[in-house]
Amino acid sequence: MSIDQNTAAKVAKLARIKVEDDALPALASEFNAILGFIEQLEEVDVDGVEPMVSVTPMRLKRREDVVTDGDQQEKVLSNAPDAREGFFAVPKVVE
Repeated sequence: MSIDQNTAAKVAKLARIKVEDDALPALASEFNAILGFIEQLEEVDVDGVEPMVSVTPMRLKRREDVVTDGDQQEKVLSNAPDAREGFFAVPKVVE
């Protein structure tokens, strides 16, 4: 597949990127280089290869999934401009 200048202009418009007319040949060339690289990747045999998220084997740190209240009520309310009886206090907006 080859990208011409008209297609490059259309892609730039869809991506909402302003590209001057004199820069379209270079953009089309870059798109063609990207597509060429993708075609090279399609030639790689990946049958039997499991997907991975890192080149080094590692496990994510896990914690027990338990519900807690956070035990930080005073710390959270200390940031509030007005707090009363353990809650945020806000001005009345409905009469």
